Amino acid sequence: MTNIYQFTVLNNKQESVELTQFSDKVLLVVNTASKCGFTPQYQGLQTLHDTFQAKGFEVLAFPCNQFKQQESGSNEEIQQFCDLQFNIKFPLFNKIDVNGDNAEPLFSFLKQQAPGILGSKSIKWNFTKFLINRQGEVIKRYAPTTKPEAITADIEKLLV
Repeated sequence: MTNIYQFTVLNNKQESVELTQFSDKVLLVVNTASKCGFTPQYQGLQTLHDTFQAKGFEVLAFPCNQFKQQESGSNEEIQQFCDLQFNIKFPLFNKIDVNGDNAEPLFSFLKQQAPGILGSKSIKWNFTKFLINRQGEVIKRYAPTTKPEAITADIEKLLV
């Protein structure tokens, strides 16, 4: 596999979504959680979405409960939280695992394409971010501590 367009994932309503529908867009794929110290990054992700959506940019959020059970709610509860707290307009997908035997295949691919520090293939925490170009190729991986606004220049380069 050479790009993310070969994957089909479930949205938060359990409907299949072929990632080909995002072809020719710059994407930021993020594993998220509602009860994490990094949860306020939802606001920064929404700001990126608002700023660049008209130019062909999308944030794709995948809730994950693998890190200290910081995303214990149902898909519906997660959506309600995001709507009430951050008024997000980007898509939320099905709650997934990002590591281990049950890892979402998309995230296995992302980790393979953009390993972490010292070549690590695992995701260390919530709000790890992957920047994808218009061809569906993984360009860069960002640590959970990287605030969304710090990615602005990298997104702008891919949107030209």
